[in-house]
Amino acid sequence: MAGLFDQQEANHLEQAKPLAARMRPRSLEEFVGQSHFLAEGKLLRRMLDADRLASVIFYGPPGTGKTSLASLIAQHTKCRFALLNAASSSVKELRQQLDKARDRLKVSGEKTVLFIDELHRFNKSQQDVLLPDVEAGIVRLIGATTANPFFSLVSPLVSRSQVFEFQHLSHADTVELMMRALNDVDRGLGQLEVQVSDEALEFLADVCDGDGRRALNALEIGVLSLSANAGSVMDIEVAQESIQKKAVQYDDDAHYDAASALIKSMRGSDPQAAVYWLARMLEAGEDPRFLARRIVIAASEDVGNADPQALVIANAAAQATEFVGMPECRIILSQAVTYLATAPKSNAAYKAIDAALSDIRQHRVLPVPVHLKDAHYSGAKTLGHGAGYEYAHDGDEGWVDQDYLGVERTYYEPVDRGFESEIKQRMDELQQRRQIGTEAVSQDGNS
Repeated sequence: MAGLFDQQEANHLEQAKPLAARMRPRSLEEFVGQSHFLAEGKLLRRMLDADRLASVIFYGPPGTGKTSLASLIAQHTKCRFALLNAASSSVKELRQQLDKARDRLKVSGEKTVLFIDELHRFNKSQQDVLLPDVEAGIVRLIGATTANPFFSLVSPLVSRSQVFEFQHLSHADTVELMMRALNDVDRGLGQLEVQVSDEALEFLADVCDGDGRRALNALEIGVLSLSANAGSVMDIEVAQESIQKKAVQYDDDAHYDAASALIKSMRGSDPQAAVYWLARMLEAGEDPRFLARRIVIAASEDVGNADPQALVIANAAAQATEFVGMPECRIILSQAVTYLATAPKSNAAYKAIDAALSDIRQHRVLPVPVHLKDAHYSGAKTLGHGAGYEYAHDGDEGWVDQDYLGVERTYYEPVDRGFESEIKQRMDELQQRRQIGTEAVSQDGNS
């Protein structure tokens, strides 16, 4: 009788699980997605087939199968599966699991897969506790994290592990997961007399952004809401009501990646991509002032003197963003982003200042030529400061042939694009005039 009750209790617990938990894959063959490292011949599959799995770190967004795959690996390699969540586990609990794994290995030879979810939540000392037993092979560590392990985990732990980056599920993979759930009578929704339209499935696959758990949970809500009416159809309207407003994943990694994509899209003169990344960051709750600052920087770094108006517009956008705020400043930021994306590009000013700074840091600092030194104080004349200086506005076209550095250096090299082409032409003309003046002085000296 006790066994009967135990089974009944287990069934009750299983039925209480959400669809995504009930539909976890039961074998590697059932696992959906991550073919870039799990398909036949790929690295992780080869490690499993050869039973050479050591410690691994699963890095990627939620709902992509990190926990499911860890459990399947323990099953495939015939290891004991132990699970901890770093957000709620202490060092004491961690040490207890490591001690149990060591005892099992000594007594029966049974190996342990220790799966630690949200591994990045462990602090440095907690992560260090793992190192001896990971290195000694006491446990096969599988750490799951949504944060970049190269930033969030201690380097000794990363160096002892193989990192596998999980990708969002593809549209086709997400649809396949939902179809399996609809057809599975035992674990899924196959026992319910509800049809789901192709449009509804397509919508959920799109809006869930490759998060399989979110897609299955939304599907379950939609189907269960119609299950009382036999023969009902879950259409796109029901699907839309079954899922809350999309939450754009936006942790520190996503912040820097999206900012990088925005800057590179403006630099690459693609206004469509630039506006998309701007919209993604705004929708995720990014501080618009951060975006404004990046736009001002890009105006000089990537547009520069090819279109000097870009900096004026970017700076005006930054000021207006501070003054107006969201949601209206999205329009102002969009104007600035599209202007910079479509403007001619030059990084000549950016390269010029870095080249000059490099000279100053690596070579002897040049003295200010005597004729350029400040002569507006008592005693400057005695020192000879300012002697021989020629006032540029007294020359033709406001220019005189005068040395302003003391040595020959080239830092600023304008490009043949936009307004900078006119600057280049002007600089070339002045260089020719200097050359003529130098040759004239040389001839006078020879004569």
